Amino acid sequence: MNEPTAPNRIEPRWPVVLAIVVVLIMLEELPNRIRMLPYGMVYIIGAGMLVSNITVVLASAKTVWLKVERVATLVFLTLTLTGVLRNQAIIISEMVWHSREINGLQLLTSSVAMWVVNVLAFSMLYWQIDRGGPVARANNLRPRPDWLFPQDGIPVEELPPDWRPEFVDYLFLGFCTATAFSPTDVLPLTPCAKMLMMLESTISLVTIVAVASRAINILGS
Repeated sequence: MNEPTAPNRIEPRWPVVLAIVVVLIMLEELPNRIRMLPYGMVYIIGAGMLVSNITVVLASAKTVWLKVERVATLVFLTLTLTGVLRNQAIIISEMVWHSREINGLQLLTSSVAMWVVNVLAFSMLYWQIDRGGPVARANNLRPRPDWLFPQDGIPVEELPPDWRPEFVDYLFLGFCTATAFSPTDVLPLTPCAKMLMMLESTISLVTIVAVASRAINILGS
């Protein structure tokens, strides 16, 4: 059976690879007691993500590797975001029941790490699901959009040639959602997009208001 025709265009993967590396570094900054996965497992999962992203660009059988990349990305992000939620629950529990044993500096670094992971993980998730994923967008397959970008309403002649939202656009969306706690210039169109943005805002709000503020209070006392 012949392999399906390979996509004509492949979006650059280096921003995604860089985001994955930063996520792995941030996860390593979390204390051992609040990690969801055994030590070293995060590197195995991250390595699988990196291999799939790099191979998509280099391999000839791109159709197969694009499917591998999508599955690996969704698995990695599901585990990462589940871990962030679990870490928040553990930290808040320790703040309530063992507040005198908490180190302010460690609490502050944990909150920063969780916030950065939250932004990058949701950015990659938005990038992977909007309009059918990066390949569908790059090749103009025109599935239903989950987010409406300002460029979608601008005349074609005023845009860069063949403009499509890429990872940097979703990174900006993820950053604004985590800082403004609401849509900015990018509007969610589907229930899935709205729920994901609500979840990201909630994680960010709890991290900033509950965890980071408590860390600053401890360090200042």
